[in-house]
Amino acid sequence: MTEDPLDFGDPADLERLRTAFRAWLAEHPLPERLPDEPLPVFLHRWHRLLHSGGWVGLDVPEVYGGRGLTSLHQVAVSDELGARGAPGVPRVGYLAHALLEFASEDQRRRLLPRMLAGDDVWCQGFSEPGAGSDLAGMSTYAARHDDGHYTVRGQKLWTSYAQYSDRCLLLARTDRTARPHASVTAFALPLDRPGVTVRPLRAANGDDEFCELFLDDVRLEESERIGAEGDGWALAMTTVSYERNALDTGHLSKYGLLVERLRRTAHERRGELPDGLLSEIGRCVVDYEVLLAHARRRIAERLAGQPAGPESSVDKLLMTRAEQRLYATALKVFPQEVHGPGGDVFAQYLYSRAASVYGGTSQIQRNIIAQRVLRLTDGADR
Repeated sequence: MTEDPLDFGDPADLERLRTAFRAWLAEHPLPERLPDEPLPVFLHRWHRLLHSGGWVGLDVPEVYGGRGLTSLHQVAVSDELGARGAPGVPRVGYLAHALLEFASEDQRRRLLPRMLAGDDVWCQGFSEPGAGSDLAGMSTYAARHDDGHYTVRGQKLWTSYAQYSDRCLLLARTDRTARPHASVTAFALPLDRPGVTVRPLRAANGDDEFCELFLDDVRLEESERIGAEGDGWALAMTTVSYERNALDTGHLSKYGLLVERLRRTAHERRGELPDGLLSEIGRCVVDYEVLLAHARRRIAERLAGQPAGPESSVDKLLMTRAEQRLYATALKVFPQEVHGPGGDVFAQYLYSRAASVYGGTSQIQRNIIAQRVLRLTDGADR
């Protein structure tokens, strides 16, 4: 493996896109992060710069602010960025896919162009203190009133960067008598609405990415509901299917850079590193190659026009294993990077601990694989 972008056997038009994007990057280098600039603010500047060049929302129809290409074109752009160690394309694709499938035509025209341009920053209000990966157990409730508006009460947790967001894709229960999976409804919640309180949480790596979201009799209009009542579960599954896919998250090239560094170090320090550590590096290489092989299969599925589905849970498990082992091994090989300016490996190691939780726990992924991929149960409630 080299530090070149991954070869997915791109069709000719994808190779032309890569060439054009490389030329654009040469003229628009990654901006420097300002002193004391919060990471989300820096990434938002990068979002706007990428959008100005037409590199955000490539797989969104032009009428909604995209370029009308395929998801593979967006993956190619993410891969080019990852190979250069640059931040990826803004993580709006899985939200955009949810809106494309479930939002009304008016909502798509109003919400999607602003999302893609970074005029509105979005977060997800899915997990709750008592219902993390088990979204069907949520208790946040949206009561419908006679004039059609809703009043929402509840609490959300792990809402990434809500303090920097303008809107939240919110899930709430709208029918306490219906089956759990049939009573979830989605809303586009403006976070400046009275009754909304955002409280950041400080993580072990010092970041305040995760937030609590408190909803105290928040008014939502019927026009802010995404899809029909009860569509929220299907919308959530569409969202997480893209969120769990290594192809769409842009992590493959990032992992590849570190795998190559470990492999090079193992060769250069052969005889110095313990055999056990060399074996760990070997397992990292195997994990990465397996994940890459699954990504190539996803490429073939996309070329055949298949959307992301429950098989992305396999990718999520492989991605979690690869990421956690990769950074744990890197800490042993590069102990000098635990502290100080070169401590990015340590920060990534801390963040990798969350990989088995965010996007649905590893236990939930195994259940999905058993029920929806292997069909070991009928999955009637899913």
